[in-house]
Amino acid sequence: MELQSSMRATIAQLSQGKVPESELLLNQLSVGIQFLTDFYQEKYLSEFIKQGGSKIKFITGRKGSGKTHTLHLLSSLAKDADYVTVKISARTLWLHDFREFYLEVFRQADIMNLLLRCSEKIVEAMGFEAKDIEEGSTFIDYLAKEGLADGLTRREMRNQLKQMFLDNPRMDNNFSLACSLLCGSLLGHPVLEEANKELLLTWMHGDKKIRMTSLRPLGLAPTKITKYNARNLLRSLAELVHISGFAGLVVTVDNLEVLVDNSGLNPMHYTKMKREDTYESIRQLIDDIDTFNHFMVVYAFSKELLDNENAGLKSYQALWMRIQNEVVSQRVNKFTDIVDLDLVAQQVYTPAVLIEMSKKLAQLVQHINVEASVLDEVSAEHLIMQAKLGGISLPRLVNQATLGFLASIENKEGQNELGL
Repeated sequence: MELQSSMRATIAQLSQGKVPESELLLNQLSVGIQFLTDFYQEKYLSEFIKQGGSKIKFITGRKGSGKTHTLHLLSSLAKDADYVTVKISARTLWLHDFREFYLEVFRQADIMNLLLRCSEKIVEAMGFEAKDIEEGSTFIDYLAKEGLADGLTRREMRNQLKQMFLDNPRMDNNFSLACSLLCGSLLGHPVLEEANKELLLTWMHGDKKIRMTSLRPLGLAPTKITKYNARNLLRSLAELVHISGFAGLVVTVDNLEVLVDNSGLNPMHYTKMKREDTYESIRQLIDDIDTFNHFMVVYAFSKELLDNENAGLKSYQALWMRIQNEVVSQRVNKFTDIVDLDLVAQQVYTPAVLIEMSKKLAQLVQHINVEASVLDEVSAEHLIMQAKLGGISLPRLVNQATLGFLASIENKEGQNELGL
């Protein structure tokens, strides 16, 4: 029953041009796009980012070209490769203030889980096993039972915290001190009162209601999180992710075309000032990206953001000069900053690939009462030609044709042309 319910939800999502939420179904439905995601996995996730590099990529294409699918698949691959993954949609989060971007990444990264992993590393560095500590007890409790909680051992714990956080040049001073205090509370030394723990977490989550001067007794500078220091804090967070034992931090940002969407149905209406502030935030992140470690961001947007000369990316030259592809070719350069999925489709999606896509989808829906017909070679070639001439991308055309939606759409279009 659960599988059937999941399948029905998947069919509904596909019929609306949405990506399946289930990672299992997402991977089963992925055909062709691995041309790009496998390359990212090999060159970036397994090598460059894992070894300490950082990168920003942009993915574009027509509606239904597979942008969201690519982001979700890349996020799934990153999670399997032991990365912390964060998914952001520009349709639900304002991007003009980098502070909000950072706080959303921070929220999804789960700070206490990262610090728990750090505390386990300190336990192991001191020659003990974290699994030997009873649930609900701290490391200092365990040492006390063993008669080892002497002054020298406590000093070594403080030294370990200092080396991991306070002596780390890649971390902001306030951020590293907050991490040291919170991690110490997990270890049981130095002791941190519950009220102070809540204060630190409230500050780290960007709550504007706290009095900044209340941070001074804990040793922190009375500094708010703003759009000006948020990049430094994001850099610190990426470093924390790495020292906690993860391979790195991967952030995907979808629906960036919302910046030029002026429809009444769009609740995230960007004024010219907000739009340019967003472009400037991305520009600054690009300029700072080499100072990050173990960090990757991938933005996705439809062609509207490229085609709109007055409000799109090309309208903000400081950003456009940094991301435009200097050499334009009819063959896909997988290393390029902006990858065009429509160009990928022209190069990779042969009739055989489309038939395989159709076959996988038909196999998935055969267990529930949904009719599906696998494409033949003639139909596949027709869809390739239709994608070149029309406004619908190949992946969406394959889904519609396999599930029988394409015929009904064409019939409606024909009726409209006849004035019916």
